[in-house]
Formats: sequence, structure tokens, C-alpha cells
Amino acid sequence: MKLLVTGGSGFVGSNFIRYMLGAYPDVSVVNLDKLTYAGNPANLADVENEPRYSFVKGDIADAAIVESILSEGGFDAIVNYAAESHVDRSILDPKAFLTTAVFGTYTLLEATRKFAIPRFVQISTDEVYGAIMEGETLESAPFEPRSPYSAAKAAADHLVASYWSTYQTPVVITHAANMYGPYHYPEKLFPLFITNLIEGKKVPVYGDGMLVREWLHVDDHARAIDAVLRRGVLGESYNIGTGDRLPNIEITKKLLALLGKDESSIEHVKDRPGHDRRYALNSQKIRRELGWEPKIGFDEGLATTVEWFKANEAWWKPIKSGEYQKYYDAQYGGDRVS
Repeated sequence: MKLLVTGGSGFVGSNFIRYMLGAYPDVSVVNLDKLTYAGNPANLADVENEPRYSFVKGDIADAAIVESILSEGGFDAIVNYAAESHVDRSILDPKAFLTTAVFGTYTLLEATRKFAIPRFVQISTDEVYGAIMEGETLESAPFEPRSPYSAAKAAADHLVASYWSTYQTPVVITHAANMYGPYHYPEKLFPLFITNLIEGKKVPVYGDGMLVREWLHVDDHARAIDAVLRRGVLGESYNIGTGDRLPNIEITKKLLALLGKDESSIEHVKDRPGHDRRYALNSQKIRRELGWEPKIGFDEGLATTVEWFKANEAWWKPIKSGEYQKYYDAQYGGDRVS
């Protein structure tokens, strides 16, 4: 299998590439990434000399670059991880999110048609469904995005679905729960809190801390996308979740315990506009139809993630001391978290 993975130098994409190259000796990957703030070549330093892996720096909205890659021939699928992903940033600069999510996805869909790529997998998020205050969200639920980030992703998903209806472009869409694990860019909850606590800093908890998220280890997500690539039904969408739903304050307390800190390390900060209170996915479809289920329990995954960040200060310290910190100091006067 030969894959074009877009946004493969980010947190989720890099873990997928590493998984596929490790699991299958006959898989090769071309990684197209613009290397914006969260795209980090160091995320794939351990495979950069692998003959089955190659990297191209470029924008998915640039048709010339996309077509130059696909003209090599032999591609079995495009997996679109490319996205601007941090909600706070989307509030400050919606245009960048729309450009990548909508125009970038359009460019990839047109290239899929032109080069007759057998499969296009759109990586999306549970945030397109909006807040789910009771029960669980099925794939058939209407989209109710409440931030420029989730609205851009929802627009891209609708565009992908329309290409199936209009052109029979061979697409599959996935909506995943919040992810965590190694190489997570340190502006999100898990890596920010872990690294702050390692550094002896406080952790900023939004509002009352009762925002509920469903959590999925990034390696389980990689296995889910593998299943979608191999067995997913064209034109369908699949939710990828675990049922592990916890309020942020409970996660914070678990991290405090793992790192030997007490609740004096917690600092409650003002909530952001339009913050969804709860996400909850029904992921029975992917389990029933594709045979996928999560293998990593939340407490196990949390502990191994903490250990990874403790062992890899050389990866995250330069990020936090550079562009990341300058950006957040300028925009918010300090650290924030999604």
C-alpha cells in the first residue's frame, strides 16, 4: 500500500505514519506537510531515513504540489490529516482554518478524481457535532459546530460527502474523540499540563473544570484509520471513540497524582467563548462493521503519556521556550488550553 498522508508531521498524523511503517513492511508513505506551528519534523526523526518514507514540504491547497506528488503514480489512498487544530487560534484567525480545511480539502478531492486514487480518508473531529449534553452522537446526527475550527471541519466534511454523492469520489469520513499520547504539541490539555507540572508551574483549568471530553489514545486512532483504509465502506462515515469520558478537573487531579503534585498547582482561568460542555460519541458502527476497538485503557494511556513527556524533555522544551510561548504571551498573557 502506497499512501499520501497530508499533515503527517503533526501530532496525530506522525503517530499514524509511524504505526503504518512499523506494522506493515509493504507500506510506503509520502508525507505532505506545510510545517506550520504544530508541524514538527522532529516528530518523525526516527523514520526519516526509512526508504519507505519521504517528506514533501508544501500546502495541500497548492494544486501544483499535490499533483506533482500524485503524478509519481501507484498511490492507493490519500489520508487527510492536514488541519489547523487549536480552537483558541481559530477564534483569533478563522481565515487560516478555512483555507486549510475547505480549500485544501477541495484541492485534494479534485486531485483524487484526476488521478483516480482508490480511496480518500477525511480525518475529522467530534467537535463538528457540537455539545452533546445527554446520550451519545451517532454518525447520522446533524452538525452543530460552535467555533470557527469546528465550523471549518464541518464544511470540509460536507464537501467530502458531496463529492461522493455528485461524482462517486471514493471517500470515507471519520470523526474521532479528543486524542492524547506522545508528540502532542504542548498547547493542548495533556501535554501543557504535564510539562507545566514537570517545570513546577501551575496548570490553567478553564472555568469550573467540568467540561467533559471523550479521550482516545493516538495509537488506537491509528489502528482505527488502518481499519478504515482496508475495510471501510466508501461513502460512509465512522465515529472513533472509547467511552472514556471525564471532566477536565478529574483529568487534572489524575495528572497531579502521577506527577506528585497537589491541588495548589491548579489555577482556574476564564472560559473561552462558545466552549462546548460535553462531547460523547457512539462508536458502535466501527466496532461492529470493521472489527476495531480501543486497546489502551485511559489510566494506562495517561501513565505512559506522562512517562513519555518525562523522558523526552529534549523534544518539548524547545517548543515551549520558542514560538509557542511568545504566541501565547502576546495573545493571552500566559498559557491557555483547549
